[in-house]
This record gives sequence, structure tokens and C-alpha cells, in this order.
Amino acid sequence: MNASPLSSERTPRQLRVVMATTLTLCLTTSCARQAPQERSPTRKQPREASGTCTLGMPLPGVTRRSPTLEKRLLTAWRARSPGYRPRTRHLCANGEPRYLNRLLLEQSPYLRQHAHNPVNWFPWGDEAFARARRLRRPVLLSVGYATCHWCHVMERESFEDPAIAKLLNERYVAIKVDREELPHVDATYMSALELIKRSGGWPLTVWLLPDRRPFYATSYLPPRDGDRGASQGFVSWLERLARAYNNDAAAVGRVAAKLAGGVRVLLSPPPAKKGDKANKGRKTLPTMAIHDTLAATYKRRFDSTYGGLRGAPKFPSSPSIPFLLRQSRRRPKGDALRQARLTLRHMAAGGLFDHLGGGFHRYSTDARWRVPHFEKMLYDNALLTIAYLEGAQACGEASFNTVARRTLDYVLRELRSPSGAFYAATDADSAAPKDPDGERSEGRFFTWTPREVQRALGPLGSPIFSARYGIREAGDLEGRSVLHLARGLPALAVAQKQTVHALKRELARLRGMLYRARAKRPPPLRDEKIITGWNGLMIAALARAGLVLSEPRYYRAAARAGEVLWLRLRLPNGRLARRLAGGTARFIGALDDHAYTLWALIELFEASGELRWLKRALALEAVIARGFEDPKGGAFFSTAKGDDALLGRQKPYRDSARPAANGVHALNLLRLYQLTDRQALRRRAGKTLRAFQRVLRESPEASPSLVLAHGFASSSPLQIVLLRLDGAPDAAGKALRETLRKTFVPYRVMVDVPASQVSKMRPLLPLLEGKRPLGGKSTAFVCCGGSCKRPTSDAAVFAKQLQGSCGRKR
Repeated sequence: MNASPLSSERTPRQLRVVMATTLTLCLTTSCARQAPQERSPTRKQPREASGTCTLGMPLPGVTRRSPTLEKRLLTAWRARSPGYRPRTRHLCANGEPRYLNRLLLEQSPYLRQHAHNPVNWFPWGDEAFARARRLRRPVLLSVGYATCHWCHVMERESFEDPAIAKLLNERYVAIKVDREELPHVDATYMSALELIKRSGGWPLTVWLLPDRRPFYATSYLPPRDGDRGASQGFVSWLERLARAYNNDAAAVGRVAAKLAGGVRVLLSPPPAKKGDKANKGRKTLPTMAIHDTLAATYKRRFDSTYGGLRGAPKFPSSPSIPFLLRQSRRRPKGDALRQARLTLRHMAAGGLFDHLGGGFHRYSTDARWRVPHFEKMLYDNALLTIAYLEGAQACGEASFNTVARRTLDYVLRELRSPSGAFYAATDADSAAPKDPDGERSEGRFFTWTPREVQRALGPLGSPIFSARYGIREAGDLEGRSVLHLARGLPALAVAQKQTVHALKRELARLRGMLYRARAKRPPPLRDEKIITGWNGLMIAALARAGLVLSEPRYYRAAARAGEVLWLRLRLPNGRLARRLAGGTARFIGALDDHAYTLWALIELFEASGELRWLKRALALEAVIARGFEDPKGGAFFSTAKGDDALLGRQKPYRDSARPAANGVHALNLLRLYQLTDRQALRRRAGKTLRAFQRVLRESPEASPSLVLAHGFASSSPLQIVLLRLDGAPDAAGKALRETLRKTFVPYRVMVDVPASQVSKMRPLLPLLEGKRPLGGKSTAFVCCGGSCKRPTSDAAVFAKQLQGSCGRKR
């Protein structure tokens, strides 16, 4: 269960008190009016019904379904892919599933995981809510995602239980949502959970009225009272809230009204305080002092031993590495660079990083980055790649580039689809090799015992590998060890009487052997949705890596995926679809899909100098302005005009595992403005930042991405132009590019193009005006604040210009 504490600035204390008090009074009253308590289903594990078991038997508590639906389900079953395995324990002797429900008709891997539950699931849509109104039933909404460990646990314990399914089918309309397909649905009802519990997580379990207003929300629930130490289990909550809905509809309606009002407050940025002189004109941004405020917050909470923020669990997005690196340039004598370096080192050394296959797991369950939650998300690996690339530049540590390479190589090897776009994630759970169809457990694929390592590496290789990567009899997780850097190379080289270089070679060979042994295990399930925004983040990371690491293969992979997004996920009106699954693009993309993709297009342009990417970026920016912008209040809504807004249109500003879409898009606008000199872009960025100025002033830790955009807006960013000679790169061009590749320039845009293309590109890029190579060599131009430094073909001069005072922030 991922927890996300509710930050206090978002919710007035009075509102939280009213919500909690009203809810408690309503539910207590409702339950007290029902004297006899209904009997809970038995605790025993259900047995299969005796008699004939056939495909698609009636769901418990469901008297009949339409013949049309039955026909569609049977057709979908017959059209299943050859490797399809029903994810259920309710199987007939021939391996066919006893139950089929509507989720079999969906393409989401998460929804299809539940397609053989005995629950009469509906996907999100008007049909389910119309049924709830017609039957006068409440709605049980369950939100999760395909690689969520506790979602799988709740499925096994509750949604696979025929007795619980019968209760749901008879008294509720049950809806299952993949949060990665419908992020606005997830965000809306997660806000309700945060109001009630002051934290959030998945699976998200919400009780709704037929008009879609929530009246209660929680996260994972064990099935029955006493299970896992819970005083009340899922069954008790289902019975209790069904009684409240049926016996005291007016009180439940009042709770729903209060809760819906609270959600609407959370979906919008905090308004300016009355009488706040700093906010009256809304014409100026906060000063750069907010950066010092955020740095001080991180300093107070920083773990000086292992990096990151103190405590557990630890998420790689906290603290914000990109912010710390930029703050270190502004305050060179501060702690920011040390904090970033320490965090990057320990994340890469711990079990959070997959030392065999590369790539990062979701988060660490302990303070040492040792034992992770083992799912791997595309977006984490994209954002961490960028963090390590920038860390290598700012800290001068080549090992950080190695981490970035290994992360991207993992993505290209294991998450790239045949089309060239990228799958969403891999699961935390996997089965034991001896029972590939058996129950899955967390981390089984990634963890080792000493005996398993010895069997794979032999008596000579095993001791060396185990010493380096911490393989112990006691283990880290239920007797199994998580690979981590337990012993330094110099000390281990002395103990093994080898040179460090020879030891590195030997460890690389042993890693390859163990990786091949691991590949024979049943792998974690892979969520093969192609999510537009997450692909945007990975494309941005690959394009940046192609530039920084001088690796054309990374740029080629980025460009190929970029073409998939542009050609297969763009709708006729220019907007982007949310995802591609089963060959079908579906759902209108959210703001983050558009903002992250625009980020990718800018990175592709800067990495290649190809004008098509810049043209596409400007076209997509215009689509975002038309469909998502709030022209009066500034900033951008998460949903497009005309899309399902539920309880209100959210303006996302809080960073989570991913940067807030408004922060990313404000920075996109500022970068495009610096490239094209289009004043409308600068104005839109300014309105966005002013819309969130109370957040920036009072709680910048809620949105480091907005702080990064603010820093760009408040500085004089460098405009870097590299004009190359046509044909093979000359020595000057190579040296200039190598200098830029190694230098951390916090706020900049760049254009790297052949000199012969200048006249063609000048109409879109006014900063090319009057520039040409000097002395028959590739030439660099560094400009900012309306003036340019002396053009140069000398890499040493160029390096000084990049590090000079131009671009210093106030």
C-alpha cells in the first residue's frame, strides 16, 4: 500500500474536522438503527461447488445476464491470445475458468486480471451508474493497477471469495478501474480518501452514490474481522455501509455533499489569502527565496547517512534531485550538492537498483534503500535516468552515467514493445520456479539464497559474488537476500588478491551468469499498456542520454517511440489518447500525457536539431492551450474541455512519484519561449506560476517541479547554439560538443544544427539570426538576457562561457 500523506496546506483544518465528525456520526447512527446484525460469511476458504463445472457459470447472487452479454463474453474467451492464462483459482478440470465477467471485454491488463472473479464487475462508465440508479444500490468502486502488490492480495482474499462476491453482487454495483487508464477518476476519489484518512494508497476502495459522489473511502481491507489484526474486515464494511445507505439515505447524502465539497477544495490550488499584499496584483512572482525555503526543508529532513529523507519507506523522488543540483549552483557553499550525491550513491548501491538486470524498483521499504517494493515502473526509470545524467555532470562522477546506461539498457531490453514504444511496468510478485502456476510472492524473482547462488556460480565464483552483493543465510526478506553493494571493491580486491580492474571484470562475468540463471525463473507479470505520458518521460530520458552520453542508439530509440506517440496515439482533433493496449488507442489523454510528451519533443529537438520535433512541439502546445488552459485563472486543468470532470476539474500542482503536470508544462512553455521568442508562451508560463504562487510561497515542498519552473523563469537562461560544418564532424565541433556534454548548465536551451540549415530554421528560431561558423570551423554561441558572448571554436573558452555569471539568478 503506497502511502501519500495529506499535506496540511491543502485542507483547512475545520474542513477535516467537519468531514470526520459528520462521517462518524452518520455511520454510527445508521448502524444503531439496525438491531439484528447480519451474519458474516464463514471464514473458511470456499470450496468449488459440487457437480458439473463449465465455462462461464452464473456469478454468485446474479440471477441472469443478457444473452447479448453472454455471447460477447464467450466470443472474447474464444478470441483470447494463445498464451492467455485465467488469473483465478476457480478453474474447471479442463483449465477453463468457471466465471466470466465484463472485464474480459476490456484491454487493460489490470482489469483482465479480474475478468474471472465471481464479482459482477463493471468497467467505469454510464452503464454501471445507470444500473445503480435503477436498482437503488450504492456503488463499490475499486481502483488499482496491474503491478500493485496489495491489489493482488485483496483480489485473492476478497474478490475471489464467492461468499463476498455474492454479497457484492446482491447489494452493490461493483466497478473496477485501472488508475493508469483513468487518472482523473483515481485523483478525484483519492482526494476523498485523503480527507478521511489523511493518507492514501492502493487499492483504493470507495463507496459512491449513484450520482458518483463518494460517502466513504479506504484502502486495502482484509476480508473479515480479525484478519491481519483488523478490527473490521471488508465484509463488515460492506454490510455496514449498505445498511447506512438503505436506512438513512438523508444522512448519507449529507456526508456525500460534505465530502464532495472537500474534494472540490483539494482539486484546486489554494486561493490567495485575503489581505495578502504579495498576491494582490498577481503580476510578480515570488522571489528566489522560495528555493532557499525548500532547501532548508530538505536539510531538516535529510538522512545524512543514507541520503533521501529520514524514515521509511523511502521514495526516489524525495528529495528532488534536479532541484538540489540546481540549488547547488546557486548556493555552492550549501549542502545541496552533497545531499544529491549521497542520495544518488546510496540508491544505486542498495537493493532499490537491480544489480543484475539494471533499472530501479519502485521504492525502498527501509531507510537504507536495501529492501525494495519490487515492481518496476517506466516513469521511475525515466526520471531517475535524467537525475543520474545530471548528477554525473554536476558531481563529476562517471559511475552515475554507468547507472543511467544500465537503466536504459534494461528498459530497451525488457520494456520495449515491438512497435518501439514502451510498456508500463513489471509486477512485484512472481512465482517459485518449481510451481510457475502457483501463488506469487513479492520479490521471489529478484532474491537469492546462498545455495541458489552457489548452484549458479560454482564454488569459486559464489564467495566473491556473495561478499560483494551481500548474500547471507539470514537474508533480507523471508530468508532470501536482496542484492546490494555490501563490500567496497578496493577492500574486496585486497581480500581476493586481485587488482580492482580484474575484480570488476570477474564480477561482471558473474553477474552475467546469475542474470542468465534468473532468466529461467517465472518472470513477474508485465503490464503491456503503452501509456502516453509515461512514454513521453522515457523518450525525454533517452533523448537526453543520447546527447549527454554521445550514444546515437539512445536517440534512435527515443525517435522511434516518439513517432509511435505522434502517429498512433494522436486523435483527429490533435489531442493525445491516454493509452494503447491490444492495438487500440483509448481514453482522452490527461494534461500529464500532453505535458510529458511535449517535454519529450523538446528533448528530441535539442538532441538532434531536427526541425520536425520543434514543429510538433509547437503544434502540441497549441492543442494544450485550446483544450486544457484556464484563460481566466491561469494554469491548466488535468482534463480536457468536454471530458468527464466528475466533481470538478483539477489543476494538478503537487508532485508525487511523477512531477506535477502544471510544473512540467510551465517549464515547457519557458523553454519554447527561449527557443522561438513567442511572447504568448512566456505569458502563459507566467500566469501558470502566478496561479500557484501561494503554494510556492508557503509550501514549495509540495511541488518541486513548480519550483524548477520558477527558477527558470526567474533566471536569464543560456541560449546555446552550436553551428556544425556539413559532413564529417571537425575537431572543433567534437570538442565543443564534448564540453557541453560534460557540463551541468541548470537553465538553458540549445540548438545544435549544421550551418547549411540555418536559413531554413531561422523563421522558427530567431536566435539563429546573424550566426554563421567562423574561420571554417564549428562555432559555439552563448547568449542570455538579450546579449551574446564572443563566438568561439575553442572548447576551453566555451567551457568558461557555460560556467560564467550570465544566467545567475537573483
